[in-house]
Amino acid sequence: MGAMTVLARTGEFTREDLVAMPDDGHRHELLDGTIVVTPSPGLRHQRMSLALAVLLVNACPEGLQVLTAPFDVVLSPRTLVVPDLLVARRGDFTDKDLPRAPLLAVEILSPSTRRIDLTLKRDLYAEAGTAAYWVLDPAVPSITTWALRAGTFEQTGYAAGPDSLSTDLPFPVTICPGDLLR
Repeated sequence: MGAMTVLARTGEFTREDLVAMPDDGHRHELLDGTIVVTPSPGLRHQRMSLALAVLLVNACPEGLQVLTAPFDVVLSPRTLVVPDLLVARRGDFTDKDLPRAPLLAVEILSPSTRRIDLTLKRDLYAEAGTAAYWVLDPAVPSITTWALRAGTFEQTGYAAGPDSLSTDLPFPVTICPGDLLR
């Protein structure tokens, strides 16, 4: 796994700048006008993502859809994110992106994204009105959940290793972080 790259210039980047970038196999996101480039995720990250996606798809009610990265989510004209997993209403998607906040955004931590996922991206999802935000840490393994209340995220749960966490947002599901790495 490589390091995260932040591209800077005088003035802010736009969504058009981001779309014009060549496909280099990295994830490109626009966070408050700054382009952030992250390397491909590692094995534990991918295993955790796939296992959680299967769990969510199996629990997902009709009318909602679970997607895995890469899929663009446009939170504002200055912010385009690519969550590791997301849940949104089927009717909210376009063929190329989700032009509004998802019901759930999930980020899986890596050394290069940890600080951004736990601070900046969490705040951007809250500002956009995302109902729930989950962060998984494959190093522990663990899950932390937040729910949007009065415009800010409030932590609603935490589970590590063999412990389980049940949540109703965006739909009822129980997650055991240790099981996501089997």
